[in-house]
Order: sequence, then structure tokens, then C-alpha cells
Amino acid sequence: MNLENTKAQMRKGILEYCILALLSDKEAYASELIQTLKEARLLVVEGTIYPLLTRLKNDGLLNYRWEESTGGPPRKYYMITPLGKDFLKELAKTWVQLTQSVQKVTQTNQ
Repeated sequence: MNLENTKAQMRKGILEYCILALLSDKEAYASELIQTLKEARLLVVEGTIYPLLTRLKNDGLLNYRWEESTGGPPRKYYMITPLGKDFLKELAKTWVQLTQSVQKVTQTNQ
């Protein structure tokens, strides 16, 4: 069994929730999201976030706008949609229930 692979899969499973949460207060471009996730030690590989952002956008949970950059190419700024905010609320409820359940199970077996 590969421990690093298991840990990466656990982190990958919560990226959607974390991205929506990060965008709930302010818009951001992908590099900002990647940096924040890396600082929190949640991002497995950078290539994971781009398909996820596209999927969230295609599902109507995110939208984006282009902004010119003085230091390079234009940047795509992502923002959460009203549907995304509703989805985030449900994910937050599920996260609380899930963490409580996992804590109950793991504390009982230690």
C-alpha cells in the first residue's frame, strides 16, 4: 500500500470544497488558488486544479472573467456563482457531518 498515494487521494477529495470556500469571499485567478492550497498543503499537483476549475465552471458553480495583466498574459479570474454558493453551503454541512463521524470512529478505535 502506498501511503503517499492514499494521502494525496484524501486531499484531492476535498479540493472542490476548498476551492469553492476560497472563492466564496473574493474572486481569484488560478495561480492565487494554487499558492493558497500549496501553503495549506492541500494541492497534490498543479495539473489537478485546472480540470477541476473547468468542471466547476461547466457545472455552473463558478464563472470567470479575463483581466489584462501588466506583467504578462491576461489572467482568468474565477468567482463563485449563486448556484455555487448554495452548493458550498451543502458541502459545508456534509463536511461537518463527515468530520464528526470520522472523529467518532477514529477516537473509538484508538
